[in-house]
Amino acid sequence: MIGASQTISEWVAGMTFADVPEDVVASTRFRVLDVIGLSIAGSRTPFGASVSEAATLYPGDEAAVWGTARRASAIGAAFINGALSQALEYDDTHNESIVHMSSPAVAAALALGERTGASGRDVLTAVAIGNEISARVGSVTPQQFHKRGFHPSGLFAPFGVCWLAASLLRLAPAQMVAAAGITGSFAAGLIQCWVDGTQSKFLHPGWAAQSGITAAVLGQSGVTGPGEVFEGRFGLFASHLQAAEPAPAFGRLTDNLGSVWDSRNASFKPFPVAHVIHPYIDAALRLRVRERLTPERIARVICPVAAYIVGIVCEPLAEKRRPLTDSHGRVSLQYTLAEAFVLGRISKDAYAPASLRDPTILALADRVEFVVDPTMPGSERFKGVVIVETADGQRFEEIEEHNRGSAANPMSRGEIEGKFRENVTNVLDMRQADAVIDAVARLETLENVSALTGLMAPAHA
Repeated sequence: MIGASQTISEWVAGMTFADVPEDVVASTRFRVLDVIGLSIAGSRTPFGASVSEAATLYPGDEAAVWGTARRASAIGAAFINGALSQALEYDDTHNESIVHMSSPAVAAALALGERTGASGRDVLTAVAIGNEISARVGSVTPQQFHKRGFHPSGLFAPFGVCWLAASLLRLAPAQMVAAAGITGSFAAGLIQCWVDGTQSKFLHPGWAAQSGITAAVLGQSGVTGPGEVFEGRFGLFASHLQAAEPAPAFGRLTDNLGSVWDSRNASFKPFPVAHVIHPYIDAALRLRVRERLTPERIARVICPVAAYIVGIVCEPLAEKRRPLTDSHGRVSLQYTLAEAFVLGRISKDAYAPASLRDPTILALADRVEFVVDPTMPGSERFKGVVIVETADGQRFEEIEEHNRGSAANPMSRGEIEGKFRENVTNVLDMRQADAVIDAVARLETLENVSALTGLMAPAHA
């Protein structure tokens, strides 16, 4: 029997830019732009400042560290840019697997592309490949890793990056199989940081980018790795899930590969917060405006939720109602809705220290409740329902059937470009921002991706 790694490797080896559907190319361009903006925004956070110091551990001049004048080795730039793209919890998500697929893929492809002199077509093809594989690996057992304390992006995205790098490095299928096997030993992603609001989760896209590139280079160099890294007795799923219910659907790895693109079902983020909260934010903000809801009018907020999100954003109650840090708040349904109702927005600057201590917001967070509703859909579709009971006995309800940014409720080109401009404010001037937008829009025409990455140093550098 041919294993999944072999099938995927043969597909990757034969892939060209012409094989990527037009709509996937178009969305991949937007994902490239989105990740660049997020990394630049992340570079100006306290987390970003700490991570950027790590550039000294990766000496070299192979690739740009976006939003700075620094350069580093390819794996160093991939790690730093990938990590920074998660700093605001603002990067896209494949709905079913809940994997942040584009942040590690774009960081890795542009860094390795600079090192190898890759064309824009090569990079677009590689990112599309990486995103598709990350989404498929994560869809073998949706929702099963989060509940066991693992971050899907840390476990699944390294495999997408491995094959992405293999495409750029022109590995033979046998080398790719070995590299994928090696990647299984690098994949990691504990989310104990959710307990105390620390920052280690934000490193996972960077680690995935670095690990996937490293595994591909090792496979190219002749290091061997297990051929059944997914299905094997001690493979990814058997080792991490033990007795999984339902059993892993390994067909999701390769069924209709190349004709059905699972990565189409990935959502951009209009809010810097865990993706499952997004439809609740939109519903809450509409209610706030329509019913002129002020905090003192709100007696109770009730949110019907799917069972799988409870351990992600609803419990433990004490943590979710009193987040210690911004990273804590970004995975709290209760706090996030309270801030949205009080301030009327959840923007790039949400979860500020003053907001996390605001007595009005915290008091309202205590009045936000959730109830598990078995009719709510699974992760293939993020739906939100917000019910508000007022102090004078009125009851209002608002529903968001599909999260904004998804295929069913897409963000417009203007919204995505507007998000990019907001994220690079005070780092790039508007002339530079326009130049990056233009370069990404015609990425497939660039003979060398350095023509894009050379535009990202800050205006004052």
